[in-house]
Amino acid sequence: MPDSPRITPARKARAARLLAAFEEHYPDAACALRYSSPHELLVATILSAQATDVSVNKATPALFEAFPTPAHFARATPAQIEPYIRSIGLYRAKARAVHESMKVVAEAFGGRVPRTMRELLTLRGVARKTANVVLGNAFGINEGFVVDTHIERLSRRLCLAPADANVAAVERWLMAQFPPESWCKLSHMIIWHGRAACRARRGGCSDHPICREFGRCCELREPGGKRGA
Repeated sequence: MPDSPRITPARKARAARLLAAFEEHYPDAACALRYSSPHELLVATILSAQATDVSVNKATPALFEAFPTPAHFARATPAQIEPYIRSIGLYRAKARAVHESMKVVAEAFGGRVPRTMRELLTLRGVARKTANVVLGNAFGINEGFVVDTHIERLSRRLCLAPADANVAAVERWLMAQFPPESWCKLSHMIIWHGRAACRARRGGCSDHPICREFGRCCELREPGGKRGA
């Protein structure tokens, strides 16, 4: 990744207060996808692109029963995978991605999901977000920060990244402000907050304490209001 942004001591201190607030309000935050092994999490995360975790969790029990290991996926065809994920958007493309990624896991990695960003990014359907989800949740490795739609939105509203930052830049800003050991758990806490209190469309700023104290950059807070630094 490109160089991280320079973070002032004041911004670091603010990030520490925000992290403490998230820990207070969302102590039980965790990955919403259901899985029992690293390869199941990898498959579920590939399926979750442009889909809800709820829809993925409805489809994966039967899918994982039919294909219990990467080798089972590898021996199948995308057409054989499709019926199990038909209820999920873009299911044909995702069936191909799941099949090809599991084929590589089975044949190139001995049936074990790789534990490095570089290796995970060689798999079809895997970008940094998916790789960060797998590394953080399956292996406890914090190599990067998950940036989904909730985290991208809240990073701007909570003044953690500039308003014009793209996904890659948002990740760099988050990594620069929070300690690495917090990245995986914090990603879940931010997502939970985005679902519970700071949704994409609202009539105004949420009454949640985190929004009140840290959300001065929210574009919905006050019409024409000044964004925080």
